[in-house]
Amino acid sequence: MSSHTQPPRLRLRIVFGDIGMMGPGKADLLEGIDRTGSIAAAGREMKMSYKRAWSLIEALNAMFRAPLVESARGGPGVGGAHLTDLGREVLRHYRTFEAQAQSAGAAEILALQHMIRDIPEGK
Repeated sequence: MSSHTQPPRLRLRIVFGDIGMMGPGKADLLEGIDRTGSIAAAGREMKMSYKRAWSLIEALNAMFRAPLVESARGGPGVGGAHLTDLGREVLRHYRTFEAQAQSAGAAEILALQHMIRDIPEGK
């Protein structure tokens, strides 16, 4: 497939010094939790272990002034997880920033894309 047939993607990570970082993987995980009501289910959707998903949520919860995700232990119908108001706000700000950066950099991304060498099929 030619390099020109797949649109380039912008993947931004915001590094807050030693405190931590917010990037597309964590944003995707937050969206998955919001959609599924479960850290485990969101992790499965991303082909991520529960341990890894929980580790990312712990990092996010420790990074911000209040938790982004709250969870309750238990089996089906008892446990679950949900985004807090702050979690939804953080996710909204990150996705807005991502869209603004994509829009602002569109011409430069296109220029770079035109400079990429085509790779012959099958290689």
